[in-house]
Amino acid sequence: MSQPHTVIEAGQPVVTLINVFEVAPDRQRQLIALLERATEETMRHMPGFISANLHRSLDGARVTNYAQWASQADFEAMLQDPAAQVHMREATALARAAPTLYEVCSVHR
Repeated sequence: MSQPHTVIEAGQPVVTLINVFEVAPDRQRQLIALLERATEETMRHMPGFISANLHRSLDGARVTNYAQWASQADFEAMLQDPAAQVHMREATALARAAPTLYEVCSVHR
């Protein structure tokens, strides 16, 4: 059976988290490593997790996490999980976060 993966298409039954972290350029790599570890150790094992995709800005000042969850309820349950909260505290100690949930409404190829 194949693993769920990121599909960006209108009408998919998922919610998308786009979390933009503002980070000092000398801490960008550290933040990426932390987010990778958090995803592998905790997030990917949570109910409703589909995928996480990390993007780094070329100027070093931002890291963006584009993640998909099966539902808003699954995402909100993750926020209440103590293991996830540890990782979120670590990330926000390094950078300012702006997490927002979205729904894909249009895709152009």
